[in-house]
Amino acid sequence: MRRDAIRTISICVFRNGNRILAGEGFDSIKQQLFYRPLGGTIEFGERSDETIRRELIEEIKAEVTDLRYIGLLENFFIYAGEKGHEIILVYDGQFVDRALYEKTVIIGDELGSPIRAVWVDLNDRGPGKPPLYPTGLVELLQKDQ
Repeated sequence: MRRDAIRTISICVFRNGNRILAGEGFDSIKQQLFYRPLGGTIEFGERSDETIRRELIEEIKAEVTDLRYIGLLENFFIYAGEKGHEIILVYDGQFVDRALYEKTVIIGDELGSPIRAVWVDLNDRGPGKPPLYPTGLVELLQKDQ
């Protein structure tokens, strides 16, 4: 993808009480751990909800159901020293395999890179805690309750 291009993605929030499932990320330039719900780039000709289904199978081999569109976020960020710009379609969903809600950590793989997803407590955010991206997600989820 071009550096000056806007990336359009879909992410899905899987709720487990006050927690949501989020992949761990690390910015080596900022030396910062962060969290972000799973999902990915919407491919040409693909509906945004189809992206969620495809990405979750690819990333953690999990089937999803009951997808519900929550809203849209625009995200400007710097990752690994590079500027980024995303339009993000946010969904709520459920796992078909209910046992995934009992796991502390879910390990997966995306194109040869390991994925580690954990349950992030929405009430345990703030200074000194790893950020939850994209910016505005927590507020969007609060409006959706």
